[in-house]
Amino acid sequence: MRTSNYRKFKITKQTIRTILGAAAVAVLAGIIFFFAYFHVTKVEVMESTHYSSDELKEMILTGTFSSNSILAPLTCSRDHVEDIPYIEGYSVSRSGRNSIVISVREKNIVGCIPYLDNYIYFDRSGIFVEGDKNRDETVPFFDGIEVRKVIMNEKLPIKDSVLNTAVALSTIFAKNDMTPDHIELEEDSTIDLVYGDITVKLGKDKYLEDKMNRAIAILPQIAGEKGVLHMENITEISKTVTFEKEEEEVTAENWTGGYDENGEYTGDGEYDANGKYVGAKPMTALDYAVQNWIGGYDEDGDYTGSGEYDADMNYVGPAPTQDLIDSFGDWNGGYNESGGFDGVSEYDREGNYVGPMPGSEGADSSEDTSDESDESTDEETDSYSDYNDYSDEYSEDWGQDNYDEEYYE
Repeated sequence: MRTSNYRKFKITKQTIRTILGAAAVAVLAGIIFFFAYFHVTKVEVMESTHYSSDELKEMILTGTFSSNSILAPLTCSRDHVEDIPYIEGYSVSRSGRNSIVISVREKNIVGCIPYLDNYIYFDRSGIFVEGDKNRDETVPFFDGIEVRKVIMNEKLPIKDSVLNTAVALSTIFAKNDMTPDHIELEEDSTIDLVYGDITVKLGKDKYLEDKMNRAIAILPQIAGEKGVLHMENITEISKTVTFEKEEEEVTAENWTGGYDENGEYTGDGEYDANGKYVGAKPMTALDYAVQNWIGGYDEDGDYTGSGEYDADMNYVGPAPTQDLIDSFGDWNGGYNESGGFDGVSEYDREGNYVGPMPGSEGADSSEDTSDESDESTDEETDSYSDYNDYSDEYSEDWGQDNYDEEYYE
């Protein structure tokens, strides 16, 4: 009888636990190796015009697997997003063992308009794609387009001609990186661009490309100036451009003189620090008041220079002081029709009627009349678009925390 050389082994619970433990250790070691080996150490961001690289990383690379170059593309990519303004979607791709690339697909925004206390952003088709209480200054801002109602992802109720103008201008600005502070669309369909203290008048929506090419070439040459750049007369034949410079009135506050011909500061010299002749120092408001003060006579009618009566023996109080001038605020009256200063008359030093000093009895009725006039004017004002009145219904919608979902808040 032959005996078997094979020994029979009995599998015990202890053996099973040992095998499972070893398997678990192996799996854990594999997981640790996987995350360590493919750990992201470099992130390249195709930066957007609205967000910085760090902002995009913080918004996109979220979740447990965002630090793994294999899993991040699967878990962090989004075809469509709703919680990030201006961004339609984004993708994450692997570019190396420890590196990934973030690409962003932005919404095609061409401009924004004011709506109640918000800014409404629209695309080339006039679709309302975004809204924000803060203005993005990289997006052209159109002043003069008023709408009565806005609905997310639907076309704004503005004229096609207005939209065409907005799209054309936005395209030009994008090419030349010359977005103005804001664009004014006037009631007569003319266009004004505001760059700081310079207004560029483009006139009607014609030859915009030619006009803007010339404006872009001229604006750097007049940087720091104030005035109006007239380009409304540019046509295929005429290329006339004129700059109407605004001359700032020289006052005692902005006078740059005080130096003599030798460059020494004397305080009253008629030259500036560069040796340029700027004339005598202008008189201050107090200087004018003192020079034209109608007082200076005493009770006996004798002129002393400090007496508190005028030549007709009317009491006018003490001589003008800086405190008295400061108490006028923005009011520049205090002169009578003859140009004499008494501190209460309703003319300025040039002889223009300016009314009584604010806060006086005569000023109250004048202000009331002015307010009524302003209200009447506001009611009669037309808008660039044919939607020029806000209804209480929409104002209430935008003022509530709970709102109809079809309206943007």
